[in-house]
Parts: sequence; C-alpha cells; structure tokens
Amino acid sequence: MLKSDTFSYTVQARCSPAHAAAMLSDLTRQGELHPLIVQVRRLPPRPGAQASYTINDRLSVGPARFTTTYHADVLINEDDEIVMVARQWPATTVRNHTRLRPEPDGLVRIDVEITLTAPAPLFRYAFRQARAAHLALATRLGPALERADDPPPAA
Repeated sequence: MLKSDTFSYTVQARCSPAHAAAMLSDLTRQGELHPLIVQVRRLPPRPGAQASYTINDRLSVGPARFTTTYHADVLINEDDEIVMVARQWPATTVRNHTRLRPEPDGLVRIDVEITLTAPAPLFRYAFRQARAAHLALATRLGPALERADDPPPAA
C-alpha cells in the first residue's frame, strides 16, 4: 500500500525568473543546496524528459549511514514553471512542482510544492527526510541565487 503527502515552501530572491529557473532545473547545480546530495550525473534524456539525472544521496538511520541512488527527470523547464519527478526503488516518487513569478524591486517569488509517495512502511522516514532536506535547501536558495546573479566587479 502506498501513502502520499505534500509540503510546500516559498523563497524570494533578487534575481530574474530565468536565472532562478536555470539554477533550479539543472540538478548538477543542486549539490551546494541540497544537504543529502553527494553526486549528480547527467544522463541522456529519458523519453518524455527534457533532462535526466542519476543522483546519490547520503542518508542516516540512527548511527547507520548509507548511500542511495535514484533517477530524476525534468519534465517541464520554463522561466515560470519547472516540474521534476524523482524515482527510487521501491515505488518511491518525489514530484517537485516549482512556480516562478517576478515581483516588484527585482525579486522573484519561488513557490515549491513537493509530493512524496512511498510504500507505507517507508513513508514516514522518507517524508521526514525529504521535507528536512528541501526546507534546508530553501534556506540556502535565496543567497545562492543572489550570489550567482551578482554582476562581476568593474575592472
């Protein structure tokens, strides 16, 4: 039996929606943001995907630490919307729906909705790990976007 739940968060950053979309849709750039990621490898896009990746995360359960591998696909990659789906055995799926909207004063509003589906015995652990990792990513995202969007100093 599968269980599913959703959480969401909002981040604001001083950058363009296009810049934010470029960073968020390129999972090779997520290592500095996502606290569990230890390696990201880009793959040829799978059918129906604009980009595909294999990702390794480092997890822990009490004192035990282990690495897990999953596949992620970018399905929609626009300046105002990104949809990604990550799949891991057994039957665990994380769907990330991100909306980007320009706001006054050069800000972009990033609304993220994460839906995790997993087998009932794994669900509580997987959901807790996903929520903690994505909320940590959210605290790092604004500063990372603003650093990366800074123009180079004048010579």
